[in-house]
Order: sequence, then C-alpha cells, then structure tokens
Amino acid sequence: MDILLLIKAVILGMVEGLTEFAPVSSTGHMIIVDDMWLKTKEFLSQYVANTFKIVIQLGSILAVVVVFKDRFMDLLWMNKEKTNTSNPGERLKLTHVIVGLIPAGVLGLLFEDYIDEHLFSVETVMIGLLIGAFLMIAADMFGVKEPPTKNIDQITYRQAFTVGLIQCFSLWPGFSRSGSTISGGVLMGMSHRAAADFTFIMAVPIMLGASGLSLVKNLSYFSPEDIPFFIVGFISAFLFALLSIRFFLRIINKIKLTPFAIYRIILVIVIFMLM
Repeated sequence: MDILLLIKAVILGMVEGLTEFAPVSSTGHMIIVDDMWLKTKEFLSQYVANTFKIVIQLGSILAVVVVFKDRFMDLLWMNKEKTNTSNPGERLKLTHVIVGLIPAGVLGLLFEDYIDEHLFSVETVMIGLLIGAFLMIAADMFGVKEPPTKNIDQITYRQAFTVGLIQCFSLWPGFSRSGSTISGGVLMGMSHRAAADFTFIMAVPIMLGASGLSLVKNLSYFSPEDIPFFIVGFISAFLFALLSIRFFLRIINKIKLTPFAIYRIILVIVIFMLM
C-alpha cells in the first residue's frame, strides 16, 4: 500500500482520537479533513473510505475501555461493594446504559442507509456543528447551577432515557455524540462530569454496534491491501483518544461546554470562507 495513504490513515486516526469524545464531532472533522484535504476517496472506494471513518472508532472505543475498565467490570459483574455515593442503593446499573441506548439504537438501524448515502458531506456537517453548538450553549445557560446528580452513580432512569433521546441528534454527522448527550445530561440536572462519564460509557456499545454493522455490511468491498490502512488508523485513534479522554475529563467541570461551542461556530465560519 502507498506510504502516502498510510500517512493519511495516521492523520485521520489522530483526528478521530482527539475529537471523538470532545463535543466537537469526530465524524464531522474527519469528513472535513478528508473531503477538503486528504481526499482518500481518490485512492479507495467510497464504501471503504466511509467505513474506515466508522471502524477506526474502535480504536477510540478501546481507549474508553482502558480508562473506565473498573467501571465496566463493575457494570458487568455488579460488584455491590463498589459505589461512589454515600447511599449504597445509588449506583449506575447496566440497565441505565441499556435505557439510554434504545432511542439512538433504533433510529440508527432504521436510517443507517439514508445517513450513509446523504449526510456524509461537508455541507451537512456544517449544519450539525452549528446547531449542536447552540444546544451546548443552551445547556450551559439553562442547566442547573447546583446539579443534584453530581456523579454517575446518582443517575436516574428518566435522565438516562432523556439523554438517550437527545443522543439521536448525533446520528446527523457534525452534531457530536458527546456534545448532544452531555448537553442533554446537563439540562436534566447532571453535572458536566457525570454527563461526560455516562456519555463515554454509553458510547462503547453503540459505537461497537455501528462499527461492526458497517464493517460486515461493506466487507465485500475490501481487499487485503486495505488492511494496513485500517490497522494504522486504529492504532493512531487509540493512542490519541487515550490522551484526549484523560485530559477532557479533568477539565470539563471547569470550562463546561461553551468554549467547545465557540470553537464549532468559528470552524463553520472558516469552512464557509474556504468553500
């Protein structure tokens, strides 16, 4: 495989890893970077190029699993001795995650083909970036100043389902999964950190499902020459996501969502001027 294509895989993996869990839309950034600069579709088929942008999210997923490994062990094995609250009856359960996944999971299955065919463009990403930015600003403005849900173990099923509903917006490329779900959590009375933790944990099964489905569906378009491209992108996404997640979780309660929203608005203006 051409060394230039492998370099592009590293760059796209870096973009994916740095932006997947920041509320700025990793898919949107990859579409912008690829369509306006790297142009991998000139080297690969459209199906392989689009699937690559989804499948390298597996690298980011692995980074989440590494960061939250104790939490996932707790969810799967229900270790009742572990809890982050003073009330042992309060704890995040696997059922909270399932409830949060249902809305976007159902809509994703119903509209996957339409999204792949019609929404992966720079123009649609600009729309998603802009509307998502306004939602994030609204969350910071109208969210509870002293949120009753300060950590993820205090989340209610009502909050989980409402966050899941708002996550449906992230099916539109550019809107951002973390941007929509963290905003939804804050508007539902969660702290920014609690909403971010729930977002990251909920992202693992839904991203695994989307990546796996896309990979199986488009498997016939792949050739052995594409494998190094995917491996390099996966490793790059994992390493940069690991750095990004740890940094983001340290700062989110302090800076909140508005700085990311301002960045998104500026990005849309820059893209518009370039186009």
